Amino acid sequence: MSETTDRPLADAVRNGVRCRCPACGGGRLFASYLKVALACPECGEPLHHQRADDGPAYVTLLVVCHVVGFALLPMLHTGLPPWLVAVLLCALAVPLCLAMLPPIKGFFVAVQWAKRMHGFGAARGAAA
Repeated sequence: MSETTDRPLADAVRNGVRCRCPACGGGRLFASYLKVALACPECGEPLHHQRADDGPAYVTLLVVCHVVGFALLPMLHTGLPPWLVAVLLCALAVPLCLAMLPPIKGFFVAVQWAKRMHGFGAARGAAA
């Protein structure tokens, strides 16, 4: 495979959403909750090139706000006090955000790896 061709996107995304290395699917993508590992512990693929920035947060909020918005509609007709509706919606939104952030960030890193963006196209082991 040459340096200009794309890598298999479907496999990379599947691995990234599982929070695994987009190259091999074996190593952990994250060193901690949202901190991407410098390199895959299994295959040694450098992962420090990623530039997900705020993209995963924006996509997570987009999805969660739609879910919470649709959950709000039936609550408006239940007669619950507004403070209780707010507490229930927060109790829904916070865990959803926390659960969705790592897989969405894994998706962003996997797409960057597959499309050879932000230094992922350099030869393995080359310094950035």
